[in-house]
Amino acid sequence: MPDYKNTLNLTDTPFPMRGDLAKREPQWVAAWQKNKLYEQIREVSKGRPRFVLHDGPPYANGDIHIGHAVNKILKDIIVRSKTLAGFDAPYVPGWDCHGLPIEHQIEKKHGKHIAGDQVRALCRAFAAEQVERQKNDFIRLGVLGEWDNPYLTMAFKTEADEIRSLGKILEKGYLYQGLKPVNWCLDCASALAEAEVEHEDKNSPAIDVAFEVHPNHTGKVAKAFGLSHLRAPTFAVIWTTTPWTLPANEAVSIHPEFDYDLVDTPKGTLILVHELADACLKRYNLEGTVIGSAKGAALEHVLLKHPFQERDVAIICGSHVTLEAGTGLVHTAPAHGADDYQIGKVYGLPVVNPVGDDGKFLAATPPLSVSPLAGKSVWEANPLVVQELETQGRLLKMERITHSYPHCWRHKTPIIFRATTQWFVGMDHKDREDAATLRWIAERAVDETQFFPAWGRARLEAMMKTRPDWCVSRQRNWGVPIPFFLHKETGALHPRTPELIEEVALRVEQAGIEAWFSLDPKALLGEESAHYRKMNDTLDVWFDSGVTHASVLRGSHQAQLDYPADLYLEGSDQHRGWFQSSLLTGCAI
Repeated sequence: MPDYKNTLNLTDTPFPMRGDLAKREPQWVAAWQKNKLYEQIREVSKGRPRFVLHDGPPYANGDIHIGHAVNKILKDIIVRSKTLAGFDAPYVPGWDCHGLPIEHQIEKKHGKHIAGDQVRALCRAFAAEQVERQKNDFIRLGVLGEWDNPYLTMAFKTEADEIRSLGKILEKGYLYQGLKPVNWCLDCASALAEAEVEHEDKNSPAIDVAFEVHPNHTGKVAKAFGLSHLRAPTFAVIWTTTPWTLPANEAVSIHPEFDYDLVDTPKGTLILVHELADACLKRYNLEGTVIGSAKGAALEHVLLKHPFQERDVAIICGSHVTLEAGTGLVHTAPAHGADDYQIGKVYGLPVVNPVGDDGKFLAATPPLSVSPLAGKSVWEANPLVVQELETQGRLLKMERITHSYPHCWRHKTPIIFRATTQWFVGMDHKDREDAATLRWIAERAVDETQFFPAWGRARLEAMMKTRPDWCVSRQRNWGVPIPFFLHKETGALHPRTPELIEEVALRVEQAGIEAWFSLDPKALLGEESAHYRKMNDTLDVWFDSGVTHASVLRGSHQAQLDYPADLYLEGSDQHRGWFQSSLLTGCAI
């Protein structure tokens, strides 16, 4: 048979016919590292127009997963394409290093009852180890970047510049201390950011509670409903899925423009919103006759008796009342709800929080007739409050329902709303009348930003319109401190606070956050220190990454990067996370 092989004129290739990528890829990556390919590209790109993609820092906890891979590979594609298009496109990767997840790992390994300085040392070492593990995996993905000089939020210079950023926000008038309800995780024993809350189904007791109209105000109620008098005891009926908050009730809210019916029933005369009255009566298994109707505004300031405490509460008007469920009348406890707090401010209601950091009622909490509440957890209190209402004849209905409820994203456990004294970045707070609110500035900034895909704009716009003030203080050990000195009697900030912040930042720049926690106040305040207390709160970890536009782009890596960045590229979940924290701190500063 003829041998045609030698008669064919084929090209001779220097590369093997088989891809064999499993063996060859690691060799390519090793060669890029050995030959310093990234550094060579930087040298060649000098003088070109700069394009900066600012890296949203992954959290230094655990091995990388497919989400990390997608994130880093997309960024690498963009940086390489911009380089090929003629730009100087550096890539400085970063890591988020403080916060509860790392502290939680240390607690699991070493226990909770160890000194704060030891916690910080162990956390710093753990985070450094996690960074190295993740870095090696990112390099293995073939991502080119400044791996020998990444940014770390726990780097001393970055920690110091974060403190300086806080000082600038304070000077601009957007930072304030306030007693208001925040998302509170009982397992973390700390406030949570909005981005640290997720909603899951929860089974709760849903109760309808009758608040009796005070005898001195029955005439006012009769007049509002066009009657000469009321023949039977009259009750304003509320519906709630958190019975444990009733000891903190300060009012009952109604909508001023809704129509409310006065319904005569065998259990008394009930005030219910018109649209839900039939459903309520069916739920209570009652027959009723409507004997009058009135707008909610006509019932404003009517006094009611608290269902089991010896005090009176008032009917107030609020636009937060809806017709989605319940009775159209809302139990209002300013210490345990955002809407409750806001309407409470309008009416000057007290913010009384009987629940401690551990989710248990404080010793001074008035007892129920069926049981003391002091020392009981909020979940233990639920059946006790229900039992008390039944004993007092004020429970119209109790049923278990499954509904969406906020949970801690780390512990996957239900959280509560409780009022604590915290530090907030205020969306509508300002020190001067002529100053713009942070919400207004942020909305303008969203207008001036390009979004890919375009629907991201509408999502962030909606969040800016409705988001509450940002609680930035945490009660933890592993975090950048809020380096304030507060007067022991008045709670006021030291008058030299801006100057003191820079003094602390200089110390942190040399020794890290440990410099603040080990600081003797006398070193900065002298004899004045007897009148001031040093704060131990730390900043929300979202603040750490949120101010990297200042601490990295204009701080530790300003030689490699420019401000502002051309691109922030992250998953859609960061509309409520890093995009927001970066936007708000950038606008505030």
